[in-house]
Amino acid sequence: MTRAAENASGTVGESRSDAAPRRRGRPGKDHETVLREAIDLFNEQGYDATSMGDLAQRLGFTKSALYHHVPSKEHLLQAALDEALDGLSEAVASARADRSASALDRLRGAVRGSVGILVDHLPAVTLLLRVRGNSPAELAALDRRRRIDADLTALVADAAAEGGIRSDLPPDLISRLLFGMVNSLTEWVRPGGPRSADEIADALTTLAFDGLLTDRD
Repeated sequence: MTRAAENASGTVGESRSDAAPRRRGRPGKDHETVLREAIDLFNEQGYDATSMGDLAQRLGFTKSALYHHVPSKEHLLQAALDEALDGLSEAVASARADRSASALDRLRGAVRGSVGILVDHLPAVTLLLRVRGNSPAELAALDRRRRIDADLTALVADAAAEGGIRSDLPPDLISRLLFGMVNSLTEWVRPGGPRSADEIADALTTLAFDGLLTDRD
């Protein structure tokens, strides 16, 4: 997944001048910890309503220390959105590239892979689904989402042309409905919940594709 470059010190909350042994006190935070906390806070309060001061308070150190290692709030938003989008893009692209499988199986694989990314990166995907294009990072994310939608639509069209699914529905409509089912998982799936990603993917693809399969003798 795409990550913003980390400071050479490897931690947030301590300065480069800390060559001497650390004094006892609050431990530093690494970049990954800062990003996780930022995503959670953006989801709780909304990105626009969250300040760097809010994040510094959540992490337990000063705003100036946070700015020393993280250039901006949008820097963190960009890293979070890239995390979600890189995973979703790879899930669809890898399915399209698998020419050893039928078009229907490639489509199933793309949907299954998208479910896996959503479950494994639930906070980042939840944040992605809430962006509205209010900043350059959000506009870029929406553009990437449109390209992923187009790739899934192409998979739907291939499956219909091959006879794997019904062809009387527009491919872009089917694509939106499939991604709509996947995205709806953010409303109720929780980390550590009783259902695994595989169980959820099995149920979702069975429900979706049993309704799309053409009749067979």
